[in-house]
Amino acid sequence: MIEVRNPRSGRIDHRFEPPTPEEMARIAGRLRDAQPDWEARGAAARAEAMLAWRDAMQEHRVELVDALVADTGRLTESALEVDAILGTIERWARTGPELLADPAPAPASIPIVTVRQGARPYPLVGVISPWNFPLLLGLIDAIPALMAGCSVLMKPSEITPRFIEPLAKTFDGIPIAAVAGAGQTGEAIIDVVDAVCFTGSVPTGKTVAARATARFIPAFLELGGKDPAIVLASADLDRASSAILWGGTANAGQSCLSIERVYVARAVHDAFIEQLVAKANAVRLAVPGPGDGEMGPIIAERQIAIIEDHLADARAKGATVRCGGEIERIDGGAYLRPTVLTDVTHTMKVMTEETFGPILPVMAFDSPDEAVGLANDTIFGLSAAVFAGSEDEALAVAARVDAGAISINDAALTALIHDGEKNSFRSSGLGGSRMGPASIRRFFRRQAFLVASTGAPDPWWYPHLRSNPDQ
Repeated sequence: MIEVRNPRSGRIDHRFEPPTPEEMARIAGRLRDAQPDWEARGAAARAEAMLAWRDAMQEHRVELVDALVADTGRLTESALEVDAILGTIERWARTGPELLADPAPAPASIPIVTVRQGARPYPLVGVISPWNFPLLLGLIDAIPALMAGCSVLMKPSEITPRFIEPLAKTFDGIPIAAVAGAGQTGEAIIDVVDAVCFTGSVPTGKTVAARATARFIPAFLELGGKDPAIVLASADLDRASSAILWGGTANAGQSCLSIERVYVARAVHDAFIEQLVAKANAVRLAVPGPGDGEMGPIIAERQIAIIEDHLADARAKGATVRCGGEIERIDGGAYLRPTVLTDVTHTMKVMTEETFGPILPVMAFDSPDEAVGLANDTIFGLSAAVFAGSEDEALAVAARVDAGAISINDAALTALIHDGEKNSFRSSGLGGSRMGPASIRRFFRRQAFLVASTGAPDPWWYPHLRSNPDQ
């Protein structure tokens, strides 16, 4: 049995037994058996089935939110997760059929040959997702995979498994299953699927990639981040401070796309800090109940030690704590108020390693070139933010930042806007775009049908035809 800790009480209040290898084989076999009919239904019929799934999820919305609150200890983000997924299903059902339409035949470089394109979905896609946004990150890959005609086997984190039960009530008519388990279950999924999507840490992502490579199946990886925000001297400081506070502390900073480093033009540094600290001090802890404040608990117990280590390292190396800075134990849960640090450098873990907590270290810069250099001084490249007085000024800087999704005059927009195609840079991921129209193409193997005309000459004449196209 795997024991599950309640992040608000600190107590073990849930237990589950992971599937045996035999059970995994049966689940995978059932999904494989269902996939050919699901694919054969065609994109329009799948879209209708997906909309029916959305309606079923809407009927179970209260159960889903309650389960996510129990899993994560926070309320607002749990409701947003469910609503975001409802919107995602609707978007793919609306856009999927057009995106999946076969392109028109096209002439080849040899005039007597026509090229027709085809696509075959991977029969069974595995999705392994983390604990910080259990529903959203479990389904953000599963939904386009299903729309593409795949079956899906998903495994959420063992830290947040409670939502699986109400979610499973909505699966009627859709070839998807969710299993609860830890690392061994994740390994077992990779061993029975045809492609795998993983969201999580860089070290685990490398393990997933190695196991997938050994099986010769593709792995699409969305890994860690250390997202920078750059505030130029011309920026609207009121807007920048509010956006960065939200981008760095929503979900208590427990997001790979949280703002975890802030670089501010020296001329406006002090004014920015004043506004940021004032706004951070107004954020309330969500105690005694999840609806009584904005800042929920630290979800994973192991993350508490990482946050404490980063804070201790920063203090020891000269950082100044402007607000927050101490883990608070309340009724068994662990909380950290929004924390603003100054006098920070890149010698500190809080500026170089993923913290996954509501901490905003702020560092001054003297030129846009210096700001870009600092932003790019990282092993990560997931997302970023740039603030300036004009869109053109912000875009000129943003184009030089090594990251996949860059919010302009706002922060962490990629958490809400999934329309733009983007790739992760460096160690933040691997594979095609997870967002935008291209994200559905990850789940296909492309085919080219090279159709020779019925009156084609002997193939030995092809080189002659290429050099004498008029003939």
